[in-house]
Amino acid sequence: MNTPWMVAGVAIALSVTALASCSREAAGTASMTSGMASSAATVQASTAAAGTAAPGESTVPKRRMEAFTPPPDSTIPDDKFGAMVREGRDIFTNTRKYAGPYVGNGLNCENCHLDAGRRANSAPMWAAYVRYPRYRPKNGKVNTFAERLQGCFRFSMNGKAPPADSEVIKALTTYSYWLASGAPTGRNLEGYGYPKQGFEPPEPPDYTRGRTVYADHCALCHGEDGQGQKVEGEYVFPPLWGPESFNWGAGMGNINNAAAFIKANMPLSRGGTLSDQDAWDAAMFMDAHERPQDPRFAGNVAATRKQYHDSKWSLYGKEVNGHLLGSGATAPKPRAAGAPGQG
Repeated sequence: MNTPWMVAGVAIALSVTALASCSREAAGTASMTSGMASSAATVQASTAAAGTAAPGESTVPKRRMEAFTPPPDSTIPDDKFGAMVREGRDIFTNTRKYAGPYVGNGLNCENCHLDAGRRANSAPMWAAYVRYPRYRPKNGKVNTFAERLQGCFRFSMNGKAPPADSEVIKALTTYSYWLASGAPTGRNLEGYGYPKQGFEPPEPPDYTRGRTVYADHCALCHGEDGQGQKVEGEYVFPPLWGPESFNWGAGMGNINNAAAFIKANMPLSRGGTLSDQDAWDAAMFMDAHERPQDPRFAGNVAATRKQYHDSKWSLYGKEVNGHLLGSGATAPKPRAAGAPGQG
């Protein structure tokens, strides 16, 4: 099937090309808040005292948890259960095609959960499945795994939540359950989520530096304007901001989540090659652009920030380069029922 990364031949060509460098853009303006400065200063002081990291070297402590390897696709059983696993995998890798009525942007599940939800430190689905049910501060209640999936459609896919008993949720749950075959439940496995533990910016994230990092390492795939790239009408590299990207309610809209993802996984196939500072600066630049409105919008940006974005890592409701982020956001526009997820 066609994955969100592509038509195979084009994908390989673009991925190889992505290893090249780009020309730099002119410098921009704006930097993060003073609260972040104090946090970065604390990290710098403790790192200097420990003397364990050279300048630009990652200070993230290794997470010591139980390791797990998901089963290969070749072991999917050839029966009705296996058919549901494959259906879930297809939805996951080409969400716009197979769950189009619930998708409102240009993304697929595996844009944030790489390698069909398998890759460690890219919020792998095998590690997520065994952590639920669990309490989530985001909505202040215990969530089932199905509710967690529904949230992804509402925020990351800028669409609407499939019913908990829908074929889409059932297939995605079955696929995740199968990926977690043999994994212990109720604990954090090595590589779960994005590696945020202890990952702080050496200096406050900066828009100007971030624009340079983006031009050098990101623009070739995602476009100078951040709108991604298409081949034959389908995205082969996803948009990072704008109307076809994730909305303001998505976790990737928080700089700390984006920085950890970028550090571990970007540029594609070269995760871990950016310095910590470059990852934070790139995340700052990406999240300092307008995107679709948070579906929990409370009537005005200030009220919505106070209720849902009261964090130093969220730029929603903050002014960057003279623009109040969130004020130009558009409401989610899920695709019509039965419509393919193209556009």
